[in-house]
Amino acid sequence: MQSRSSAIKRVTKETQIDLQLKIDGRGKADIQTGVGFFDHMLTLFAKHAVVDLKLRCKGDLEVDAHHTVEDCGIALGQAFLEGLGDKKGIRRYGMSYLPMDECLARCVIDFSGRPYLVWRGMDDLAFKQIPGVSKPQDMAMAFRFGLAREFFQGFANEARCNLHLELLYGQEPHHVVEALFKAFARAVDSACGRDARISGQLPSTKGLL
Repeated sequence: MQSRSSAIKRVTKETQIDLQLKIDGRGKADIQTGVGFFDHMLTLFAKHAVVDLKLRCKGDLEVDAHHTVEDCGIALGQAFLEGLGDKKGIRRYGMSYLPMDECLARCVIDFSGRPYLVWRGMDDLAFKQIPGVSKPQDMAMAFRFGLAREFFQGFANEARCNLHLELLYGQEPHHVVEALFKAFARAVDSACGRDARISGQLPSTKGLL
């Protein structure tokens, strides 16, 4: 069975990204973005999506982490679009509920060919800072909660998927973001999985995804 993999290079005036993805992986990750919390999220994404992911990003962190986080979402979405190829034989849909201490997150994904993000239950957390830096000059590299939405929007746009993320309940920003990334990972794993019953077929009555 052919291994599904891709390599993305994305260079702008704001970020330089080199990404390698193996969808049929073992959960290995080698991540360096310059934003420690974001590295942690991408590492646990690879683990729970059971993909192999190597990513290097050099971004304009002297401005803030926004471009780095958003552009990594764009590159990862491009990698999945390329890696899934014609999408024949995949399940297409995936869903996961994920608890993280006091939080419960839900992710539902459809690799439909149509980009759309639904982001619910998290507006009051948008400007909260994820702890992890202590020096004032390092605050640009901190991860504001709202950056998570930018990552997932970039992914949905470029992977051309419907992506619904919802916080059912929870308060602590670190826990919330981690629950979202893990739920996302599990949903992606399910949706990208092959279904032997439809081998060689597209999971669509339209004949196109």
